[in-house]
Amino acid sequence: MSVSPTIVILVVSILLFVSVLVSKTANRTGLPTLALFLLIGMLAGSDGIGKISFNNPETAQFLGIIALCFILFSGGLDTKFDQVKPIVWRGITLSTLGVLITAITLGVFVYWVTDFSWLESLLLGSIVSSTDAAAVFSIFRSKSTGLKRNLRPLLELESGSNDPMAYFLTITFISLIQQPETSFWAMVPTFLKGMSLGALMGFLIGRVTVRVINRVDLFIEGLYPVLTIAMMLFSYSLTEFIGGNGFLAIYISGLILGNSNFIHKRSLLKFYDGFAWLMQILMFLTLGLLVFPSQMAPIIGIGLLISAFLILAARPLAMFLCLWPFRMYYKDLTLVSWVGLKGAVPIIFATYPMVEKVPNADMIFHIVFFITLTSLLLQGTTLFSVAKWLKLTIPEGKAKKPVLEFDSDNIKSVLEEITVGPDFRCVNQTIVDLKLPKTALIVMIEREDKYFTPNGSTVIEPGDRLTILADSKANLDVTFNALNAVFDPVRSTDPAGVKW
Repeated sequence: MSVSPTIVILVVSILLFVSVLVSKTANRTGLPTLALFLLIGMLAGSDGIGKISFNNPETAQFLGIIALCFILFSGGLDTKFDQVKPIVWRGITLSTLGVLITAITLGVFVYWVTDFSWLESLLLGSIVSSTDAAAVFSIFRSKSTGLKRNLRPLLELESGSNDPMAYFLTITFISLIQQPETSFWAMVPTFLKGMSLGALMGFLIGRVTVRVINRVDLFIEGLYPVLTIAMMLFSYSLTEFIGGNGFLAIYISGLILGNSNFIHKRSLLKFYDGFAWLMQILMFLTLGLLVFPSQMAPIIGIGLLISAFLILAARPLAMFLCLWPFRMYYKDLTLVSWVGLKGAVPIIFATYPMVEKVPNADMIFHIVFFITLTSLLLQGTTLFSVAKWLKLTIPEGKAKKPVLEFDSDNIKSVLEEITVGPDFRCVNQTIVDLKLPKTALIVMIEREDKYFTPNGSTVIEPGDRLTILADSKANLDVTFNALNAVFDPVRSTDPAGVKW
């Protein structure tokens, strides 16, 4: 029976509306928002009250790849170099070796307690070996709580960068199941090639994206998100086409872009934050529709057993082995071990065996779904309590303030005006090319007796009268040097004393 587009749009709009309202309730009750999205999808499915029939893993996988591109790109945009720099090697260790240890440890346990083959067991372990950043930090953001000793940047870096490793392991074990004569070690060069090309392409396309945004000079601001989406999808598809890891390229290109100066930065960051949430909601609803609760009943017992081992043994073992050389506190290691929430990514990866017709694929999918739901409900509801019990939370009001962005509108302390001479270095240059300090802004330009607010693409002309706002006289001096002017500290005044 065919369904009209109108009905599809109506159902999708209702599900999105209900999901957004439920997310508000979830923040108040402490329940993980993403778990509720899954439950709504299940209730709307063929086994639920909605009776929506959906059993197409190929479509779910395609939607999942698109959604994961946006989620990883947004995660890269939100990751700050200055915050992750002190813990970068810890994060890389967790996102590579930590994922491998988790996958192998859980795979051995699954082989021991189920009738799966070795490769099927390791495939299941690989699918659930990564963590979900959005699931973790939606909880901390709702509580307005930070974490001590750089734990939050560590968990953000691990969660944002460990999906490529889990993806490689998943694809590898699917290939080994389909081609038993292939050796696992023969896949190692493929792994090194994929990671190397992914990192290289992500860096190059990220740098190119910054230059394109600053040079293209679009007259419609709303086209800049479209431009960055095109570059984002290009980085994934081209990298995959040449044999690299597209998901790693997506994350690194977002990382490069998020830590660079470009025009309309604030609006683009907000756009991707909202769009990443939209992708997560749609993905969880879709995956919820793909699940048949009636098929989950027989695997509840084994699902609980595998979930318990993953949460209490496999994840802690991997974290302690990876972080022990860095001499971290045991409290920190305990919290990192507990913060292993699963999200949309494992369920997306679980569609790959279904599409490739791997034996026991349906059972693997439903076990993965059960593990994800259990993780969200158990770890998600207790995450804040465990952090507080370990005394690792920073109370509200003492959490670290976010770094000022290039086009931030935060109030600064020094305001000054300058008239651009014809021989100034800044003449005929765009503001974004001036390399101004992040805490200094040209907030207004007077040109031919008219005032306007500039943006990064505004070109400085001789005779322009610039109003400059900075957080300190030192940064104002740096700004004047960039303009090729001389800053006289005697003339500098507080905002109240400036003549407009």
